[in-house]
Amino acid sequence: MRLFEKEIKIPVANNGIQLVQYLSDQVLNVISEQDTPIRFVITKTDSENYHCELGLLSKSRNQPLNLDSSIFSLKKRQYENTKEFNCVLLIPTGIGAEIGGHCGDGNAVARLIATSCDTLITHPNVVNASDINEMTENTLYVEGSIITRLLMGQLGLQKVRANKILMLMDEHEDELFNNEIVNAVSSARISLGISCDVIKMRDRINSISLYSGSGRAVGQVENIEKLFGIVKKYIQNYDAIGLSTFIKVPDQFHKMYFTEDNMINPWGGIEAMLTHSLSLEFNIPSAHSPMMSSREIMDLEVGIVEPRKAPETSSVTYLHCILKGLHKSPKLVPFDKGLNVEDISCLIIPYGCVGLPTLAAIEHEIPVIAVRENKNRMQNNLEEYPFKQGKLFIVDNYLEAVGVMNAIKSGISVDAVRRPIAYTNLINDISLDNPYNLSAENENISTEKVLKKRIS
Repeated sequence: MRLFEKEIKIPVANNGIQLVQYLSDQVLNVISEQDTPIRFVITKTDSENYHCELGLLSKSRNQPLNLDSSIFSLKKRQYENTKEFNCVLLIPTGIGAEIGGHCGDGNAVARLIATSCDTLITHPNVVNASDINEMTENTLYVEGSIITRLLMGQLGLQKVRANKILMLMDEHEDELFNNEIVNAVSSARISLGISCDVIKMRDRINSISLYSGSGRAVGQVENIEKLFGIVKKYIQNYDAIGLSTFIKVPDQFHKMYFTEDNMINPWGGIEAMLTHSLSLEFNIPSAHSPMMSSREIMDLEVGIVEPRKAPETSSVTYLHCILKGLHKSPKLVPFDKGLNVEDISCLIIPYGCVGLPTLAAIEHEIPVIAVRENKNRMQNNLEEYPFKQGKLFIVDNYLEAVGVMNAIKSGISVDAVRRPIAYTNLINDISLDNPYNLSAENENISTEKVLKKRIS
């Protein structure tokens, strides 16, 4: 079994078409029966095509996957629960986002947004900062594919008091690094109070980091059935999975990442693919930290680095952030047994990002707040997508996004607090004069008779 990325073009849909179903049909037409989509993104939209990138899990006939439904399966929500205000914050992994695209540099944004909602639902890429994770108590740490399934109406989230974590690590040739991982787990046990066991894996998978045509960080994983086999053997006694495994990148990448301003983190894409596949297969929270490859890499002199990358210079295992996140990551439950898409009040994304969460929000008429300042590699004009009027808010920064959130929560039109304010829209509706769209002249029916007929 292997994980890999595939780039495809899909003709732009006509107006009025159900976009998720259309894209699903198009995807299924171009992949083999052995390939299962685990990740989907539209990287660019032009006048003719959606330029799409698919994360696929290729299986053999004797190794079926345990997936209940396709990632494209959408259950339309019937109503919005307004008892609480719950926000989903997404900063997709591997797209070079200015904010949240490096090492937990979305933490401050997440903490700000959490102050304006009852529950903030976000994913590891936003708050993972090596040995730092500053998410608030009202934040749910949820793997990316689980957020997709939540917004597609496929499941619910149940808050937990604590999870028992299974920590899986590759066996390192240098025992120092395995010892450091055990020490990191021990540190989390005594500081966070987590319950966690560590398993050393001798039989490694083969993970290679790559870049797609759009510049996204992606990758390829061979022999992932080895990982699945170990998880299947032990998972019945655990509630969440942590991973520390090798990801192959050219040696020069380790220093280039800290010295080149525009280099996209090469490890993030493959991490997302690994956790997507695990969470989809075993229906369980998961998170990944890359394993340090050698003492030479550990001892690299990188000097004073750009602040967004600084957390990675002071850690050996990059592990504490995911242990804190997994400690109380919510349990996945049936749609009607937990917080579900009917409880979601808004979605916040970087401008230009179109994946299944954004498409699901369009279908459910969930307000989407898109932040221009969080520049990234995606090239989609959101105004051209079929948002219902008043459901797409484009803002300059996250400070403004919080203002829009509070306006939505309060039921206040954003236009009412901006100046200049437009004149009230006046629509001359002629249907009152002829409510049945009849010609009074042709039918010899007076306006008075038409009105009487309407009232009766």
